[in-house]
Amino acid sequence: MGEEVAMDVSLLAGEGATALVGLMVADGWTAVRERVARFFSRGDDGAGEVERVEAELEEARQDLVDAGEGREIAEEVEAAWRLRFRRALREHPEAAGELRALLDELAPERSRTGSGDTYNSVSGTVHGGLVVRGAGLRDHDHRVSAVGAAAGRRRG
Repeated sequence: MGEEVAMDVSLLAGEGATALVGLMVADGWTAVRERVARFFSRGDDGAGEVERVEAELEEARQDLVDAGEGREIAEEVEAAWRLRFRRALREHPEAAGELRALLDELAPERSRTGSGDTYNSVSGTVHGGLVVRGAGLRDHDHRVSAVGAAAGRRRG
């Protein structure tokens, strides 16, 4: 798998996991759970796999509900499903279009604003520090670095 394709898979898996965690505590969860379970059950003709994935999704949702505002649990749930999406997309690269369509349908604000991911590189000398600009920023790594941030001032 090429580096660019691997990055696309990782980004799409991240988008899927982020949207899924948000939808787990939103109205209409039952329909979302069923659709996502079918996505993960591709290639398995038996209903048992769909039910197994639905049960895993429901268990993750219950973890979120029990945690309330606990960010640590939400991050763990998101990381687990990000890995699941990544594996599914690596095993079935043709599923990328299906996942994009599913995300556009289930999380329409994502398609209005784009993926929400912006990547900038800062090279050379940066004077005065960095300015990160955007709406709904999310810090998955609990750190801010020059990668992914834009230089706040131009060099003179």
